[in-house]
Amino acid sequence: MASSLASPTPALHQPLTLAQLPAFSAQARLDALAMIYNAQSGHPGTSFSCQDLLTYLWARRMRHNAAHPEWVGRDRFILSKGHGAPALYATLIALGYIPQAEKLTLRKAHSNLQGHPASKYISGVDVSTGSLGQGLSCGVGMALGLRLDGIKANVYVVMGDGECQEGNIWEAAMSAPHHKVTRLIGIVDRNCLQIDGSTESIKALGDMGDKFRAFGWHVLNLEDGHDFAQMEAVFDEAERYANSPDADKPTMIVAKTVKGKDVSFMENQAGWHGKAPNAEQYAQAVAELEALLAKG
Repeated sequence: MASSLASPTPALHQPLTLAQLPAFSAQARLDALAMIYNAQSGHPGTSFSCQDLLTYLWARRMRHNAAHPEWVGRDRFILSKGHGAPALYATLIALGYIPQAEKLTLRKAHSNLQGHPASKYISGVDVSTGSLGQGLSCGVGMALGLRLDGIKANVYVVMGDGECQEGNIWEAAMSAPHHKVTRLIGIVDRNCLQIDGSTESIKALGDMGDKFRAFGWHVLNLEDGHDFAQMEAVFDEAERYANSPDADKPTMIVAKTVKGKDVSFMENQAGWHGKAPNAEQYAQAVAELEALLAKG
């Protein structure tokens, strides 16, 4: 029975223009960096590799409203690679889901901003994540539930590529096409690095698009996961397919990204997967990100 859960549509978040997104991302990286530096703990490399994807989804693509975070018609988002929480927190702070005053409480006792997102404490977080490999399964269940309730909302799940070495990912990858959850859109943050080195030296993932295609997914490649114009084209196609009456598959976007993006000494360095900068490194990173922010 559809629609007993229907509620009036609130005024939705007004999407930013493509030209506004680089400055949004630069500020979000500055905020995430400040969180990690203040806590002297966190994951800058993985946060910065997915920041542009989160910026695009939350600031431009998804249907949501910070004043009505529980609105049933909203698009859902799951950060399956929960250790990238600083990127999500910075994004939600900018959009009004999290008070600015909480920014520097990351990983402190009794803070809402723990090392991994907790749905009980943070508006805008639909699923608590951190135990890697579980987010895609949650996305499948969420998409099925929305379909049963007659709610036409998309479910976006961002996964790390190293996370895709987890078996649970591939159980979900089988389930989603079987149940034809067409409004599920997965995104692999394909930066090719994990905590101990390259993904290909630790447990080779190969062509991830081919793998998901073989499991029955509609696969799209995002050649530069930091180029907002490319994102626009790819996510337009993903949403067009998801809303098509002929759709019978979930969609997976394989996005090529750079670990530690926009901080020169962090880029493509596995050692910055989960390490806080010292004072000198922090100053250099801030200078580089502020220069990007000044460019707009």
